Amino acid sequence: MSNTPATPRPAATIILLRRGGKHADRALEILMVRRGADQSFMPGVWVFPGGAIDPGETAEQCAARELAEETGIELDPGAELHPWSRWITPEVVPVRFDTHFFVALAPAHSPPKVDGREVDDAGWFHPQRALEAHAADELNLVFPTIRTLETLVPYSSAEDVLAAAPDRDVAPILPRVTGTRAEHRVLLPGDPGYDDAAPDINRLPS
Repeated sequence: MSNTPATPRPAATIILLRRGGKHADRALEILMVRRGADQSFMPGVWVFPGGAIDPGETAEQCAARELAEETGIELDPGAELHPWSRWITPEVVPVRFDTHFFVALAPAHSPPKVDGREVDDAGWFHPQRALEAHAADELNLVFPTIRTLETLVPYSSAEDVLAAAPDRDVAPILPRVTGTRAEHRVLLPGDPGYDDAAPDINRLPS
């Protein structure tokens, strides 16, 4: 196996926000989808709608297109997508993406209708409830999704998230994975040992 990391493919994903119900604990909800069990990439994992950017397409156009393809939800004309974060898959992983995360407000009365192929389920989640479900092994999440949900927990409404978006630092985040398949750690920029990490890409995390 080559020791040269795979080149990340440009991608985009959308964190669709909606105003929750009348109860205070539903003040902010975000849309998540579950990847189909037969998918070669992250089967059964709950993610935000998204995918690879097609040639000639902007990241925003990609995010909106993937949302429509995976959930049947079409953004309103003129809907604004605000950059929220940007994650690059660690070098140890053979399939890598450079993913732009956007936040946007959901159209009114837009229940998701999954395509049944790439994704087989969808739902609206309060960020904290999603994290709690993951901790209870009820929701399969990956690292960037977990960290993104954590950034949304402090906000009480979709409007608060959208108001905060212009001040977000969207510099690309490249996690580093150290250790072996059995024992490994994910380090982020600023974590102790990040700058000195030199992971062997042949020792992929499980």
